[in-house]
Amino acid sequence: MRAGPICLIFLTACAPAGVAFQNPFTGKLSRPTVPDQTRGAVELAVKSEFPAINADIAAGGGPALTRAFDAASVPAADRPARIIQLQSDTGLYAASPAALGNALLVWGR
Repeated sequence: MRAGPICLIFLTACAPAGVAFQNPFTGKLSRPTVPDQTRGAVELAVKSEFPAINADIAAGGGPALTRAFDAASVPAADRPARIIQLQSDTGLYAASPAALGNALLVWGR
């Protein structure tokens, strides 16, 4: 077994919170955590309007889904593709507000 990947995992785990990491394969930067304020705003937006968000997903967009995207800071250019992803996984997201909220947080900035 090679020590390089194992050391990389340990170094990543020991890094301070809030630091962005670069994926060595894609070159993209990612945050290890989402600020509590953002997480709370997304959770509130999703849980308070969950039936309306599900209707907006089925319709291909709408005001409740837009507010949830805004709370998660999902880039406007990415939203059409994300709506298609949400529509293709309707069974998962229609049954679980937590799954929908987590997906939005992953897609956000």
